[in-house]
Amino acid sequence: MKVLKAEHAGACYGVQRALDLAYRAARAGKPTCTLGPLIHNPQVVADLKAAGVDAVERVADIPGGTMVVRSHGVVPEVIEEARERGLEIVDATCPHVARAQKAAARLAAEGRFVVVVGEAGHPEVEGICAHARAAGGDVAAVVDAADLPAAATCAGARVGVVVQTTQSREVFERVVSALRERGVDLEVKDTVCTATRQRQDAAAALAGRADAFVVIGGRNSSNTTRLHEICSALCERSYHVESADELDPAWFAGCDTVGVTAGASTPESQIATVVARLEAM
Repeated sequence: MKVLKAEHAGACYGVQRALDLAYRAARAGKPTCTLGPLIHNPQVVADLKAAGVDAVERVADIPGGTMVVRSHGVVPEVIEEARERGLEIVDATCPHVARAQKAAARLAAEGRFVVVVGEAGHPEVEGICAHARAAGGDVAAVVDAADLPAAATCAGARVGVVVQTTQSREVFERVVSALRERGVDLEVKDTVCTATRQRQDAAAALAGRADAFVVIGGRNSSNTTRLHEICSALCERSYHVESADELDPAWFAGCDTVGVTAGASTPESQIATVVARLEAM
């Protein structure tokens, strides 16, 4: 069975930067915590804990020392609360996420209703929306044109659009197209990150010629879930796993070629382990 890895797969610059910053903070010897998981990869979060980096849910749960802002970013109020508590802040927000936050804030400051194309409740989306509100704007997060609020589609509306950095281009384009059809005064900021585009395009190119496909990454990872959706549409036998231990040889019965990709929160070591297990089948 031939195992082919997608040209672009695995940990992106923003994730690697966040990991490097967190490990460096832990080595400084102070108590170090992330607010929520640094990235959406359970195995990596466990490794961080072993290195002295704990994930907590609230700023109030941090005993002192250093707070690492996770790659998805946080709402502005969190930074203020951490400063008030005297915590050292290490900002590991992905630069692409920070760009989306700034774009949303600028659109809001210009008096536009801000539409964030992304999943409501996702930490990155919450942060982007909060930056728009902090700039005095109204904002809504949607993943379907049918969910657009009336304030963003009425005649004469001034609307600005940003997109969750890991959102699929198809969803983004459908929402933008619906807004254009309504004839609103529209400004669009394409904030899908380059790494996401590369991984989605490479996965699609490989999935179309594989007998089976494996997508590696946390099940709580939006970009990994989207990769699996893309691959499933092109290759019926597509599987999402977090580790090599989940692989079932029965999945690949009769397969000549298996494709592999991984989400942007998946380190190369995890990919190599899955590839090795597949090659041994």
